[in-house]
Amino acid sequence: MTKLIIISSTQLSDKIDGGAYVLDIRDTNSYNASHIKGSQHIDNSNLDTFLATADKDRAVVVCCYMGISSIPAAELFIEQGFEEVYSLQGGFNSLSTTHPQLST
Repeated sequence: MTKLIIISSTQLSDKIDGGAYVLDIRDTNSYNASHIKGSQHIDNSNLDTFLATADKDRAVVVCCYMGISSIPAAELFIEQGFEEVYSLQGGFNSLSTTHPQLST
């Protein structure tokens, strides 16, 4: 059974380099203002399409504002059959402070 893992901003670089999906669940305006390089904005309007087309063997990192909402969202991806699922500790707020080079 897949288990949710909380990762730090430092560990995120390795996941990005390994080809993980980085899914940003913040609101559209926040995502458009700044987001993790290479991330995808996911919300209710495009979730079903992503689930239907995504490679479930590829790692998924879920990012929210502060690392709280990403936990139940990440659990949803586990329920949908993804094998390797992570939640970003501290969310985008922490990442933008500690590793600004990862955001755009």
